[in-house]
Amino acid sequence: MASVRSTAKPSARERLVAAADELFYAEGVQSVGIDRIIEHAGVAKASLYNTFGGKEQLVRAYLDTRHAGTADRITRAVAEHDTPREQMLAVFESQGRQFDRPDFHGCAFVRAGAEASPGGLVQEAADSFRGWMRGLFTRLAAEAGAADPGALGHQLQILYDGTGISALMDHDSGVAATSRAAAAALIAAATDVPAGS
Repeated sequence: MASVRSTAKPSARERLVAAADELFYAEGVQSVGIDRIIEHAGVAKASLYNTFGGKEQLVRAYLDTRHAGTADRITRAVAEHDTPREQMLAVFESQGRQFDRPDFHGCAFVRAGAEASPGGLVQEAADSFRGWMRGLFTRLAAEAGAADPGALGHQLQILYDGTGISALMDHDSGVAATSRAAAAALIAAATDVPAGS
């Protein structure tokens, strides 16, 4: 029996999130108005308000989608390696592969968080992603035998954040190799294992 291919059109929610992802990431959350999102998604204005309630909720959905995609990409990169040290470095390698993409505009969470009102849904989404990232680094640091996994996790998160900002601001994808070397040195110092081993 031949398989039947679905020709169902994406839902209004899916189209709104896809439009938000494209426009918010490329141009910034504050720069893109609701009317542009609605037009780009090809939906009625009522669809946005019925689905999300307003722009802040749509931004949160956009960031939640970014979180899931980034977490999936990083988790797959980590899973390709056997040791916690290699897995921590794989996070930086995965990040570095994003820098040469023509649609690279930096970290969606840093950008949206910088524009957000304190304590709102956007800040919550940015904090959630940063918490996930720090938790990943801290867990791997503990598995690698770091004397203070929390401190190493925090250091690696700061390095990760700074690397993304540097790649964007300096238009230099070569920062990926520099950050990987710095991460290796931090890991070595925290675990008493030579950086080259």
